[in-house]
Amino acid sequence: MCSNTPEGTAIPSVFIDNPRTRVTEWRFKERGDATGWHTHEYDYVVVPLFDGFLEIELPGGEITRAELKTGVPYFRETGIEHNVKNGNDFECAFIEVEFLTVQPKGF
Repeated sequence: MCSNTPEGTAIPSVFIDNPRTRVTEWRFKERGDATGWHTHEYDYVVVPLFDGFLEIELPGGEITRAELKTGVPYFRETGIEHNVKNGNDFECAFIEVEFLTVQPKGF
């Protein structure tokens, strides 16, 4: 992990948190604001509220630049440790929807 990376400077606001689903807005006020290193325990969907870029830091120093478009969601399964950073010169945010339980098929 990069020791000079800001840890946890992005602002989470939890809108829904029940036994099945957690919905959180992540707000990054300025370039470099970050979620802090974390690993998702649950599958999730991200819905960007901006057009721009996020920088995804991975263990070992690799950085991936992800382009996002307003309202265009993407799905990820539980995964590896990472840190999400604002790669823009403006405030940005996204909504994260975590699926805390699996709904049986046919319901």
